[in-house]
Amino acid sequence: MSSKSKVLFDKFIYLLIIANVLAMILESHVSLLELYGDFFYLFEAVSIYIFSLEYLYRIRLAYLDKKIKGVFKYVLSTYGLIDLISILPFFLNQFVTIDGRFLRILRLFRLTRIFKLGRDSNSLKLFIKALNRVRNELKFTLFLSTLTILFSASAIYYLEHETQPEKFSSITESIWWATVSLATVGYGDVYPVTAGGKIFASIISLIGIGIVAIPTGIISASFVQEINEETRRKR
Repeated sequence: MSSKSKVLFDKFIYLLIIANVLAMILESHVSLLELYGDFFYLFEAVSIYIFSLEYLYRIRLAYLDKKIKGVFKYVLSTYGLIDLISILPFFLNQFVTIDGRFLRILRLFRLTRIFKLGRDSNSLKLFIKALNRVRNELKFTLFLSTLTILFSASAIYYLEHETQPEKFSSITESIWWATVSLATVGYGDVYPVTAGGKIFASIISLIGIGIVAIPTGIISASFVQEINEETRRKR
């Protein structure tokens, strides 16, 4: 395939991805699904076969490049897994008898097709490199966040259990409150009513701002560093 044909093929795939995401949004409307259900299904089937051919085509390119090693590298790569996940639910729905509720969850993976748009995006590649650069730091912040959530859930359980046994029935149930509080979301469905619980919740909410800011700052700094290095390389 010539470079010009490859560009046209990629543009066609990108447009098809966008059309698939739009179709998924439209068919969520019952009125449209009742009128155009057959069209949605046909469009889905045609798109899946095109994406499947694209998947096989990329496997062939990987084989021509580095033989079996290239195939494994592509299949196990981020984009290779996205390519597979984006087509797998359709075939499961056709050939495998499994719980319908599970299939409805799998339909969400259709949205992964949008990530295929970033295959040739330099910005996305820089962002992935930035994440890889600080993966150890991010692992530590994840450990720190988990530890803080468990500590918060345990503390609020002992502070609120006697007053609100139905809402803070166990440390496991309290994890929901700890998570939304540390994430500074605060849905308001569960909240402390005792003086000790309120004081502790105030402290945890302030700590949560820092917990959220740490990984954000780490990723931002790494991304800026990657951009600066890329700019120096181009010069």
